[in-house]
Amino acid sequence: MEFKLPEKFFQIQKVMLRVCYALAPLIVLSVYIFGWRSLALIIVVFVFGIATEAVFNSPQGKPVTSAVFVTCLIFSLSLPPTLPFWMAIIGIIVGVAIGKMVFGGFGQNVFNPAMVGRCFIYITFPIHMTNTWIEPMWGGAAGFGHWINPVADALTSATPLVGLREGISLPLQELFFGRIPGSMGETSAFLIILGGLYILYRKAAPWRLALSCFLGGLVLSGILHGVGIRAVASPVPAILSGSFLFGVMFVVTEPISGAKTKGGQWIYGFMIGGLTIILRGFSNFSAGIMFSVLIMNAFVPILDQTMRHFQERKKVAQ
Repeated sequence: MEFKLPEKFFQIQKVMLRVCYALAPLIVLSVYIFGWRSLALIIVVFVFGIATEAVFNSPQGKPVTSAVFVTCLIFSLSLPPTLPFWMAIIGIIVGVAIGKMVFGGFGQNVFNPAMVGRCFIYITFPIHMTNTWIEPMWGGAAGFGHWINPVADALTSATPLVGLREGISLPLQELFFGRIPGSMGETSAFLIILGGLYILYRKAAPWRLALSCFLGGLVLSGILHGVGIRAVASPVPAILSGSFLFGVMFVVTEPISGAKTKGGQWIYGFMIGGLTIILRGFSNFSAGIMFSVLIMNAFVPILDQTMRHFQERKKVAQ
């Protein structure tokens, strides 16, 4: 293989930078409620994520794309704030290398790279990914004055999603503003919605994917909870808890691995939303959105091909 140094190390993609801007408030909040360790974890993920893409691209004279910034941010913000650094490093390397670069790099990946990396460590290190959480700090300087919550009993295994499965409810205000244990960027529904609306307004994400996924979760949670299934929360808590909204706004809307046709986007998003509610209620894994996205990623080619086939037949019939 001929080695070619890239003319420039980074390729700036404005659309990807807009997603980073939308995620910035979640970074600030994660530091405020969990401490400076959150920012350190994000920086570590960035260093190894960028380095992994550079290892693949530099020998071919290709720059590192801004898309890897989004992958690193989504991956790191979906992690527990106490996750050991070395586990996060393994996850982002797997996500970028196996989820993206082995397919040919930017624009050619079949699966969402951030979810590939998270799925790998979720299955490999389940205790650290599901049972070790930390109570958020709130009021005054909060996490801005600490590396991590210094309270001795701050560690907990309870999250809103676990509580909902057991029939325990939380005030909607806490779910909305983020005064709850959880992954670093998935606690505040308010900031997630604001960031999501920003990328939709700036056309950095397909709105059909976000809306259809939201509707899928809303409809399935309403039906299943309505028929008396206790493991499924009512629609509003189901939407506000866990990673559902974060997935709707920033994961499902990833344009490369998602459906491209209009009809395909409606089906793709709705199925992810519905599958997420089903997996939460009936499986041993609470990370329903992650598995739902990866499952539906595999169906995108045939889904889009089918939609294009119907479109062509419709044109012929006219």
